[in-house]
Amino acid sequence: MKTNTIPHEDITFRIIGAAMRVHRRMPPGLKEKHYQQALTQEMIQEGLLCPEEYQLEIYDDEVLLGRLYLDHWVNECVVVEDKAVSHPMGDKEIAQVIAYLGATQAKVGLLLNFGRSRLEFKRILPPKSLKGWQTQIAKYLWTPKNHY
Repeated sequence: MKTNTIPHEDITFRIIGAAMRVHRRMPPGLKEKHYQQALTQEMIQEGLLCPEEYQLEIYDDEVLLGRLYLDHWVNECVVVEDKAVSHPMGDKEIAQVIAYLGATQAKVGLLLNFGRSRLEFKRILPPKSLKGWQTQIAKYLWTPKNHY
């Protein structure tokens, strides 16, 4: 009997397959947004629910801290962060996804980099404790100008 150790493994497998198809057919050097839009179309063809730039409001009690925009929030259970950078992804990009996992309470995230000769992808699981994720999320929030 097979036991899944990765939450939503079937969905993440389909997302990675869609990302590989996008990477194969899209030329290198495009902006992240171009890959993001192409990935959205591939995931829709896979039958996945995948809004782009999914807006999530972050609060401290009743005070709005700002809005978070997830590149994709697939099937309301998988965070997908797209990148188009020439350098290998590292701790900074992984920390971003972990902060998003804290904000969404998702059990898995995918970090995809379309900017290298081979698609770079990482499945990211939340750490045992997400305590303190709120302190890390501020750098990723959009805050209206009249917001204090």
